[in-house]
Amino acid sequence: MGTDALLVVNISLTGADRDYDELVTFFDRPFRLLRIGASGDIARAEELVREWSASASAIAVTGAREARATGLYDGELTAIERVMAATGDAPVTDGSALDDVLQEWAVRHVQAEMPGYFTNARTVILGGANHDRTTRILREHTDNVDFADPWQRLHVPALRDAFPLLDLAVDVGSWPLHLLPDPVRAGMGAPGNLLGHALARKAARDCDVVVASYDELTGFGLEDLAGKTLISSAISAERLTELAGRGVDMVVDATPQPFEVTVSAAVLEAMMLAVVSGELTHDDLLDMIVGAGLEPRVLRPNGPRRKSRFAFVIHPLSQKFFTRVEPLGTISKVAPPLVMDAVEKALAYAPPFTYSHVTGIVSPTGAEAEGWLITVGGTPKELMAHSPEFTYGRLLAAADMARKLGAQVMGLGAFTKVVGDAGVTVAKRAPLPITTGNSYSASAALWAAHEAMDRLGLVERDASGRMRGRTMVVGATGAIGSVCARLLALASDEVWLVPPESAKLLTLKHDIEASNPRARIQVAATPDDHLGDMDLVVTATSGAGKRVLDITMVKPGCVITDVARPLDLSAEDVAKRPDVLVIESGEIELPGTVAMKDIGLPPGVVYACLAETVVLALEGRYETFTVGRTIEWEKVKEIYRLGLKHGMKLAAISGVNGVFTEGDFAAVRDLALERRRTAATG
Repeated sequence: MGTDALLVVNISLTGADRDYDELVTFFDRPFRLLRIGASGDIARAEELVREWSASASAIAVTGAREARATGLYDGELTAIERVMAATGDAPVTDGSALDDVLQEWAVRHVQAEMPGYFTNARTVILGGANHDRTTRILREHTDNVDFADPWQRLHVPALRDAFPLLDLAVDVGSWPLHLLPDPVRAGMGAPGNLLGHALARKAARDCDVVVASYDELTGFGLEDLAGKTLISSAISAERLTELAGRGVDMVVDATPQPFEVTVSAAVLEAMMLAVVSGELTHDDLLDMIVGAGLEPRVLRPNGPRRKSRFAFVIHPLSQKFFTRVEPLGTISKVAPPLVMDAVEKALAYAPPFTYSHVTGIVSPTGAEAEGWLITVGGTPKELMAHSPEFTYGRLLAAADMARKLGAQVMGLGAFTKVVGDAGVTVAKRAPLPITTGNSYSASAALWAAHEAMDRLGLVERDASGRMRGRTMVVGATGAIGSVCARLLALASDEVWLVPPESAKLLTLKHDIEASNPRARIQVAATPDDHLGDMDLVVTATSGAGKRVLDITMVKPGCVITDVARPLDLSAEDVAKRPDVLVIESGEIELPGTVAMKDIGLPPGVVYACLAETVVLALEGRYETFTVGRTIEWEKVKEIYRLGLKHGMKLAAISGVNGVFTEGDFAAVRDLALERRRTAATG
């Protein structure tokens, strides 16, 4: 094959340690591929081009940036043009035409195969203009792009494309800098100087995606690549192994590798030039990419893994929550009530801040998630005292913070998800998808209630598992309450629905009976007259301190699931009935070894609305999932299924005084049975 093979020579300014001389087949034609490293010597590179031009079908000239990144070369990058012009006998290329196409294709390929992967990704670009096309396409999906090179920061491609006048202004303003020799400009921030190194390390520390050639990584000395995605080119098997050892999650190699030897885009373009024996048009380029079956490579050196990012908005439910954040915790210990009231009002206007970075969430599928709890300062009392637009503004500020942190989906917690139109407006205006978490809250509430009733053992079930007892939903027309009503209609003999909105209540009753003929649905204006007959009560009013029910009228042994945030039942109310089990809805234990600041629950345990946000992140579902006051039944079932898939577990059942023990369940059961006997004999 060697005698009639087309010879393509790669003259590289990097070292000779990667030289090769290989015979390959491309487009059913034999090729001899020869690589010669000049180790940063421009004169030597020019000599090699002249030497091989007579016999080569095409020549690829590469490696100027890589040689400078690793210290082999400290001259001007434009010197590569002299090397390419050293001969006119053979076509010469630096691969830029093909590289532009391949860079764009690589990013689009990943985003198509894994929708949302680059959305809001915190990205750092090492090197310079050699990554322009990658940077431009990434900017379609994320604004979180940083450059290690200050010179590149001045020439931000997206801004210059979007604003031609800015483009002109930058050119005019930086004209004196263009007069400087290239090595001087390089010393102002390019790879190899202390400033460039410091900027690179700082930018890369918390980023999700690094765009760099392998030599640029080496030149910047980046070692901490654990959990990151690297967009690069021409990654050999040896280099992939080394990157695996540094913990890289995924390598996107923009340069296809159709041969056993690792080649650059310039070599592939030179081979195409040799095939067409003339000018390589854009159509030729595309036809040959398709014809040769060339595709970018997505490599996972540590196995299939995907890390997603989420944010979740929390807020203080009362003044006592201020004690968890300093210096307010210290102030609250000594300040009189009037001062704390003033603090409460003032904090409602405070900008959002990051309360906790959440790490260590790992699904059984291998998917990982990290997130941020973002606090807005208003208590329910303060949020209710303002218009919905007031709260929308704070939530949109939190969403903008979440975007900058790299979050791909954001959840609304506690009272923030019931203000105004329950997330609809925020979802329309926010720069990232929004969910209230109400689908999983509804599912988890009944999950916890089912478990608690089984632990008490006071209500029988038929052969199908249906509960032989009566249930009630207070706040049945709300988003969570209506779904709880539908779930209870499937699981119990009789369901009582209590407003707040009577007209909606009748519509809900009709809908449930139409879809479930077996259901026995009753309605009542208030709960009190019927509480004594209920085995299970779900409260979901978001009443923010308003009286919801009289707990003294509840049946002994009743299970009350309080889904509302703030809680519908106070600790004082709960203390009145030690024969009743009051649980604070269904909390979820996250998979993995979770690190997160205290949110008032056991370690690794979160409210179901937060768990919904985490599930969406783990599944790669970066979409507005649950918003508004109507929850889709199908989404309730779907999020429950996805939660099980990703290892979500019902946490230890807890009440106002913490986690219930087996002794607590036994005490409630014994006291309830005693009071039932007393009532029956009295």
